[in-house]
Formats: sequence, C-alpha cells, structure tokens
Amino acid sequence: MPIFVLQLAQLGIVAADLTAALMFLYGLHRMASPVTAASGIFVAGVGMAVAIAASFLHAFGVSAAAQPYLVTNIALALLALCIGGGIAWWSGRTVAMTAMPQMVALYNGMGGGAAAAIAAAELLADKGHGLTTLIVTLLGALIGAVSLSGSLIAWAKLDGVINQPLRLKGQQAFNALVLVLTLAIGVYIAIARADTAPLLLATPVAVYLFFGCALALGILMTLPIGGADMPVVISIFNAFTGLAVGLEGFVLQSPALMVAGMVVGAAGLLLTLLMGRAMNRSVANVVFSNFGNVSKHKAGKIQGELKPMQAGDAGIAMRYATSVVIVPGYGLAVAQGQGKLFEFVKLLQAAGVSVRFAVHPVAGRMPGQMDVLLAEAGVPYDMIFQLEDINDDFKTTDVALVIGANDVVNPAARTDKASPIFGMPILNVDQAKQVFVIKRGEGKGYAGIANTLFYGNNCNMVYGDAQTMLVQMIEAVRGLGLSAAA
Repeated sequence: MPIFVLQLAQLGIVAADLTAALMFLYGLHRMASPVTAASGIFVAGVGMAVAIAASFLHAFGVSAAAQPYLVTNIALALLALCIGGGIAWWSGRTVAMTAMPQMVALYNGMGGGAAAAIAAAELLADKGHGLTTLIVTLLGALIGAVSLSGSLIAWAKLDGVINQPLRLKGQQAFNALVLVLTLAIGVYIAIARADTAPLLLATPVAVYLFFGCALALGILMTLPIGGADMPVVISIFNAFTGLAVGLEGFVLQSPALMVAGMVVGAAGLLLTLLMGRAMNRSVANVVFSNFGNVSKHKAGKIQGELKPMQAGDAGIAMRYATSVVIVPGYGLAVAQGQGKLFEFVKLLQAAGVSVRFAVHPVAGRMPGQMDVLLAEAGVPYDMIFQLEDINDDFKTTDVALVIGANDVVNPAARTDKASPIFGMPILNVDQAKQVFVIKRGEGKGYAGIANTLFYGNNCNMVYGDAQTMLVQMIEAVRGLGLSAAA
C-alpha cells in the first residue's frame, strides 16, 4: 500500500477520533437538560458513527503482515455491525417502558463485555506492552468483566428471572477472597510478561483463570443486592463500564474511546453518589448491606386504618381542588398508564387546577425512569419537579395523588429509627391536605415494611390497575361537564 495512503488514513483516524470526542462531550452537555436531551442523544450517536468510521480507517493502517487478513476482518466487522445494529434497532423500537431498566442493564453489560474482550485480545496476543500498559489492560479487563456479569445478574433480577436476593453466610469474606485471587492472578500475568524464566502456569491459562474469577466476582457482588437498590446498581455498573472502556482506549491509543469512557465513568460515578445521597446511604452500604431484602423489622401496631375510595370520587375531588401534586412510581410504568394520566391532568388544568409532578431520585427501577415515563406521555418539563424543589410545597397542597410509589413516600423514614429506610429523604406527601393512593393491592414496598402514609387520617386508597383507575377518573370528571351542560 503506498505510503501516502497510509499517511492519509492515519490523518483521517486522528481527525475522526477528535471529532467523535467533541461530539460525545457536546451531546452529554445537551443531555443535561430535558429540553435538549433528545438532540444530545442524537449528536452523541453521530459521534459514535464517526468513531466506528475511524476504526475502519485504522484497518488500512495495519502492518504489511496483516494485509492478507484485511478484507476478511472488514467483512467480519461489517457483519457484526449489521447483526448488532439490527438487534439494537429492533429492541429499541419494541421494548416496553416497564422493560427499559432491563434493556439498560443488558446493554450496559455489553459495553463492559466489549472492553473486557479488547483486554483479552491484547493479553492473549502478547504484543510486548510495557508494564504500565499491561497494568492498565488488566484493570480494564477486571472492571469490564465485573460490569458484564454483574449487569447480567441485574438484568435477571429486573426481569424476574431471579426473584430474591441470594445471601450466604460469610459471603462478604468469600467475595473478598475471590477479589484477592483475581488480583493475584493479574500480578502473575504481569510478571510472566516481563520475565522469561520457566513458568508454573502458561500465560493463556492464567488469562482464562483471571477472567473466570473476574466474572464470578461480578456475579457474587450482585446476587445479594435487593431490588430496592437496582437503580443504584445500574448506575454503579454504568460507571464501571465507562472506566473499563476508557482504560482500554488508553491501551489502544484511541482518543475517542478514552474520552467517551472517562466521561461515562465520571458521569456514572457522580450519578451513583447523588442517588446514594438521595437514599441517605453510601455506595458501600448499597453493595454490602441487606437493604431490599424482606425486612425482619417488627414494626409496632400502626394507628388508623386503610380507607378505600372509588376512583371516580377521587377524580371529582381533584377536579374541585386548587392545587394537585402527582407522585409517579413504578406501578404507573407497569400499568402503562402515563398517557391516561396526562389526559386526566389536562382535564384538571382546563378546570383551573394547578397540577405538578414530584419525582423522587430513586423512583422506578433505573435512574430517571419516571422522567422518561412522563416525557413519553408528553408531560411538559416545567411541570416536573425533583424532591428538593417541591418538598416544602406539600404543606400547602390540596391533593397529593400517589400512583404506584411506596417506600419513597413512607413517613417511617422520618420517624422510625428501627426502620430499614430510616433517614432516607422522602417526598412529604403525608403533609398534603388530602392524599389519594392508587395501588393494585395492600402489598409492601421493596423494603418490606408497611407504609404508615396509607393509614393516615388524610389518606384514601384507590385499589386497582393504575390505567383502569385513571380512566374512571377521566370519565367522572367529564361526566361533571356533561351534567353541567344538561
């Protein structure tokens, strides 16, 4: 291949990597606001396409010895792109909102797996990397493999394949032992690459053992974690994947991978810390505690009683209220009732009722799920408020409507020191003048404790599927207009 063609290809790679990195950063900047988030995702997607183009340009810069395999490698890459792109397009078009957390966990795991696969190829090829590069490769391999297997377990938990946390006696000590063993094998691999003396264990075998232990560590770390912590777990593994991609980008000397990986890693870490703060818990507490399992806490007898109410009556009460705050939860996503909810909200607004939405940081099963759910229904962004922005307003709110949320509105978090959620910031729904709760039954939340909100003097329960109950509310409010016209 003429030298000037190789030089052009190299120049194109540099330009494409720089362009892709800038587009990643600009896309992330636009994703900071719900108003520009969609365009930010599009810009970042175009940046990824540019980065893929750079990978194909890199193929033209391979050594002369690898030229016979050039056409085959490009054909395999194109085939992989078609298969992966087709599956992603189909799943993205067909996935239900209730299955979005599972898809996010699964695709996040694929990112970690890709980083681990790059590391495996580098370690098995023995390209003569220096010690620093070798250590970075091993770190990326460890983090990527943990993210892959851990994310798959998170997917299984979210999808109902695994229904309960699996905890064994001495599990934390065993996990620590597996981590030490994995690090020891990594040190052995590093020494083996730098030393030509006879080895007790062939390097490829050591690499396979290293990845086996790393994958097992991801599984062991995630199995004991309860369902209540899944949003934080997804965020943790998102940070892991980003870090692994960034490290392997350093190994490959790819600016686009380094920038994208470190940006994702930093954003994931920040999100994890923010969500931990929203639950008043540390990341270590999430990973090593039993929160999310069925609570063995025996609460005292709750004062009051559950007071059922018809959906139509609740809808009419909101129609004549001055202010309404709606708290969406995972039950709304399960019922796919977001469309009917916004239809009901527009009826209230037409009657002069002030309506706002209050979203808890860990509502749902993945970070931002409630915001995405409301955006899908067309709810304007200026109607959606986060906990710290609206919590003080519940005292002057006429009606608070809770749909499918539980632990994030449980007053026990403020008053019961023996409660597993004590200290967790909650939405102060109980301070509203009247509370309506749409719930399918009398089941408990992830923390496994009764919600004292439901027994309050100002609370009524509307039992049933959220979408069905919202339809009844809509009919009741519309019926008022028909009666007035008659």
